[in-house]
Amino acid sequence: MLRELHKELGIPENYGSDGGPPSFDEAEDLVEVGQNLVGRMQRLAPEAARQWQRMVDAADQVGIHLLIVSGFRGIEYQAGLIRKKIEAGQAIEEILKVNAAPGHSEHHTGLAVDIATPGSRPLTEEFEDTDAFRWLQSRAIEFGFSMTYPRDNPWGIAYEPWHWSLKG
Repeated sequence: MLRELHKELGIPENYGSDGGPPSFDEAEDLVEVGQNLVGRMQRLAPEAARQWQRMVDAADQVGIHLLIVSGFRGIEYQAGLIRKKIEAGQAIEEILKVNAAPGHSEHHTGLAVDIATPGSRPLTEEFEDTDAFRWLQSRAIEFGFSMTYPRDNPWGIAYEPWHWSLKG
């Protein structure tokens, strides 16, 4: 199924084995963690949900507000994101610099969160200029989270200061 989906989207056959992001299975056990910025309920794996809530609460205690933009995303949802960009005229090579191919998104695990904060446009590099980002850099590890896509990351994904994942 994944091979056919990649073919449909024009994703190179060697994607993932060419140094791109590894493959991930979809999480099956998920819990709701609240609505995102546009009112869509977000879900995470149970341990990620617990740690996310602990981290949000700790940040709130010092006036830092962490908002969830995106948690779990299934393979089909990921494919839909890519389809929309293709339909808008973007080349698959450019899309894959900012969106992992279906089957290769850390969001499939239920362990990844895209984070925003009031006063900063979500999913933009300007997030790195916020108190929330500075707080995450110094404190997220206490809750098991780390930034997956720093500048010049080994997977060739664009810098994403908003994307954090619970590490096992």
